[in-house]
Amino acid sequence: MKQEKKDVVKQDQKAEMEPEKKAVLKKYITCFCVAAVITVLVFWIKGFFTDNAAANIQLLSDGFVVSGLLLTMFSAMIFISDEGGFLGLTFVARGLVQMFIPTGRRTHESYKEYRERKLGKTREPGNGSILITGLLFLLIGVVFTIIWYVKFRGV
Repeated sequence: MKQEKKDVVKQDQKAEMEPEKKAVLKKYITCFCVAAVITVLVFWIKGFFTDNAAANIQLLSDGFVVSGLLLTMFSAMIFISDEGGFLGLTFVARGLVQMFIPTGRRTHESYKEYRERKLGKTREPGNGSILITGLLFLLIGVVFTIIWYVKFRGV
């Protein structure tokens, strides 16, 4: 009897976890597709593969490093924004826009109130997929760079 209850509880937990896993998997797939598109764009801009192996390794390195750095830096910008790093800029920009609106000055709030209001909102966690995908592509690019230095540096 106890075993049946445990099995039912485990099945309920699996049913609850599947939508979460699907959402996380969807984030990773989306990030991977964006990074792959950036990599292919770098390949296209620099010229597709040639008969020269050294040039091909450099092209692979460039494509993966560029996409990895872009995703990693984008993830860093999201982190800084979530921590309130750009609140001062948005407060000033909002104040400048309100100067030109006749009724904008009536609803003036201090920076302290603005910061508390903005940071008080709950943020959705889960930007780790961007960071992990960026670091993975960056690692692949570094591996191709090391291969190029070991095999083709003097060529």
